[in-house]
Amino acid sequence: MGKLNAIITGVAGYVPDYVLTNEELSRMVDTSDEWIMTRVGIKERHILKGEGLGTSFMATKAAELLLQKTGVDPDTIDALIVTTTTPDYKFPSTASLVLGRLGLKNAFAFDFSAACCGFLYSFDVATQMIRTGRCRKIIVIGGDKMSSMIDYTDRQTCVLFGDGAGAVLVEGTEEEGVGVQDAYFRTDGIGYPYLHMEVGGSVNPPTKENAQTPAAYLYQEGRTVYRYAVTAMSDDVLEIMRRNNLKADDVQWVVPHEANLRIIETVAKRADIPMDKVVVNIERYGNTSAGTIPLALWDFEKRLKKGDNIVFTAFGAGFVHGASFYKWAY
Repeated sequence: MGKLNAIITGVAGYVPDYVLTNEELSRMVDTSDEWIMTRVGIKERHILKGEGLGTSFMATKAAELLLQKTGVDPDTIDALIVTTTTPDYKFPSTASLVLGRLGLKNAFAFDFSAACCGFLYSFDVATQMIRTGRCRKIIVIGGDKMSSMIDYTDRQTCVLFGDGAGAVLVEGTEEEGVGVQDAYFRTDGIGYPYLHMEVGGSVNPPTKENAQTPAAYLYQEGRTVYRYAVTAMSDDVLEIMRRNNLKADDVQWVVPHEANLRIIETVAKRADIPMDKVVVNIERYGNTSAGTIPLALWDFEKRLKKGDNIVFTAFGAGFVHGASFYKWAY
């Protein structure tokens, strides 16, 4: 038996039907389409509406489409990972809810949390589970209902985020020249003051008094986060290219976390990668946190060719960041 590696064998996604446009936001807060497009490059974002609907609803929809597209037998799935910052509940895990709705009989499931880097990190975990031979097929889902933690009177944050989920099927292969090649991840541990949600955890549990305060919503110091994100993502892309002897001409695609168009453009410029090689869909979805990279793969799947060199990169609260090198497998 040859050496096992992990490959993505299918991708799918789900975004809610309701579209929140810049025009509608301009009637809610002091902003405009021009202001938003100039600063972050977002035209619209999808928002999950409906009583009792959370991240598991979107994750299940994405996974159902994934199973349908790939034709894989649900009974052959060994594990299911949901990476999210907006779980349905503190417990049980969102992954367990998704597994139950999918009717997976032979799989175990768990949640993974690494903010906007969640998909990259959890995909790497799935890769190691495949490489050991313990698992053969794993569903990895990145998704967030960011609207659940956004203050829609704060124009600095409400324009940025949307809801959605993307799913990939990860399988083992002995074929050389495809799959995960390398990964470079780091956590700085200095990010709390600049990007956090204060209320809701064990330090500051929710109460009647704090539930409606600004501390109960996502807080972001935009300029500081922007500066750290540009530096970290640029350095990480250059490091993964250096480690694997990749020149700009060797890279077919860069798939970045879709946080801010200006960040994406600056990272590409620093890595000397032309923007026509960068996967960008932030204009239609906004920042869906852990959902951005799998949703980007879903959108651009038809343009990816077997053997394409792909560099993934992301940055999130913590600060957590990293990049990985992957060769498309189909």
